[in-house]
Amino acid sequence: MNENFKYSDLTERIIKGFFNVYNKLGSGFLEKVYENALMIEL
Repeated sequence: MNENFKYSDLTERIIKGFFNVYNKLGSGFLEKVYENALMIEL
């Protein structure tokens, strides 16, 4: 990711975590389910 941004490392971790969660759970759940899963992933 672009290292010129202040929080690029954190942003990259969050985006990767989101894709991991989404790939495992798929679509169709309420936002809270994804939120809880992302908290565990991070």
